[in-house]
Amino acid sequence: MQSALLRQPAAVPGWYAQHAAIELRSTAAVEFIDITDRLQAVVARSGISCGVLHLQTRHTTTGIVVNEHEPLLLEDMRELLDRVAPAGQRYRHDDLSRRTVNLVPNERRNGHAHGQALVLRASESLHVVNGALWLGRWQRVFFVELDGPQRREVGTLLMGS
Repeated sequence: MQSALLRQPAAVPGWYAQHAAIELRSTAAVEFIDITDRLQAVVARSGISCGVLHLQTRHTTTGIVVNEHEPLLLEDMRELLDRVAPAGQRYRHDDLSRRTVNLVPNERRNGHAHGQALVLRASESLHVVNGALWLGRWQRVFFVELDGPQRREVGTLLMGS
C-alpha cells in the first residue's frame, strides 16, 4: 500500500488528510473482496479520531459496496448482477470490428461488466468515529470485481482530526 500525507491547511490546526492506494488482485470473473479490515488499518494508522474515509475504485468494471458478508447473500448478489447484464449477451462495446476508441492490445470483451457496474457505486464515504470506521453490526465494505481476474486499485482519502 502506498500513501502520501497531504499538506495540513494552516487555517485549520489539527486537521489533515491522507491518501493511500490499496492494491488488490482478483481471482475470479465476478468477486466480492472484503476490504473492511484493510480500511480499518488505514484509519488506525492515521491517528484520526473523527473524520471521513472516502474510497474510490479506479476501474470502470468494478464497484464499491457496503453490505453483509454472508455467503448465500453474496451468491444472490452475483446472480442479480448476471440478470442485470448477462455475460453471454451481445454488446456493441465488444464488437472490435466496429469499436475504434479506448482499445488496448488483447482487449477484453467486457460489455457485460460495464453494464453491471452501472448498478454499483464507484465510491463510498464512511464516517470515522473514535478512531475507527463507524459501521453497523453486519456492515462490511466490498470491492466488487466484474471483469476479473485482474490487478486492481482502490484509492482512499482520509480526512479529519
